[in-house]
Amino acid sequence: MALSTAFTRMFGVRHPIASAPMGGSAGGALAAAVSRGGGFGLLGAGQGDTDWLARELPIVAGGGQPWGVGFLSWAAGVGVVEQALGYGPRAVMLSFGDPSPFVERVRAAGAAVIVQVTDLEEARTALDLGADVIVAQGTESGGHGARRGRATLPFVPVVVDLAGPVPVLAAGGIADGRGVAAALALGAAGALIGTRFQVTPESLADGAITEAIVNGRAQDTERNAVLDIARGARWPTAKYTARTLGHPHLDRWRGREAELAADPEARDAYQADVARGVVPPLPVWAGEGVDLVDDLPPAADLVAALAAQAEDALTRAGRP
Repeated sequence: MALSTAFTRMFGVRHPIASAPMGGSAGGALAAAVSRGGGFGLLGAGQGDTDWLARELPIVAGGGQPWGVGFLSWAAGVGVVEQALGYGPRAVMLSFGDPSPFVERVRAAGAAVIVQVTDLEEARTALDLGADVIVAQGTESGGHGARRGRATLPFVPVVVDLAGPVPVLAAGGIADGRGVAAALALGAAGALIGTRFQVTPESLADGAITEAIVNGRAQDTERNAVLDIARGARWPTAKYTARTLGHPHLDRWRGREAELAADPEARDAYQADVARGVVPPLPVWAGEGVDLVDDLPPAADLVAALAAQAEDALTRAGRP
């Protein structure tokens, strides 16, 4: 049974699976491997480091398969988006913030516009801008998401109903093929998966982060703004927090965010701990599906395995 959806037909991929453009781990090798496996690989460009992009873009662009690139709308500049567009991505994904400065440039380059949304207001804005694909992100997701969002299960079908003919990808807490099948049952055209792909060999994630995810459990994850404040990140924490695994600085400052923000010595202490290797170079972004992550398969093989498991789950559920 082929899982053909509006998303697979739009991008000419075999499976309704996309890898999330995770900052710090979704480099060119990971995105290319996901696309080679029949999914849609997304390069995690984040705020848009030009040197990083110059290194990673040729890797994914040289893979010969459809691929995309993701940026943080609140942080990226138009110049770095145009730098990526020069390599011919099939899509640009815009997350967290106002995507409007980029939409026409992306469309003029012939790429599709994917907009990740965390609430219905963002979804309506994305549709008004003419987004080609909407990613509906539930609060189970690892990394950044809405401080006051909705869980994936109730959020996705509402966005699907709102989006009408525009394909929707479900995101948040999806880490195996059963989650992909559930996304399709909710009316989504596919799933955007992050944590599961973060621990593939092609990921750029630090080894300590990979080990923590494989050994982590959902009850160890927590949405917080502490680690963004402690590491001096410019994230708009009033709206977006991040789901991470436990961390010494989170334990130290939980519930004291304002005090932390006013204490430069505390932020210096965080950087000192990173330099000494006491804590990983980045927080361990991990979603609630982390319990399902217990091995490190190659990304292309993982795409095929997720698709096969999704097909099996749908068959068992009685889908013709």
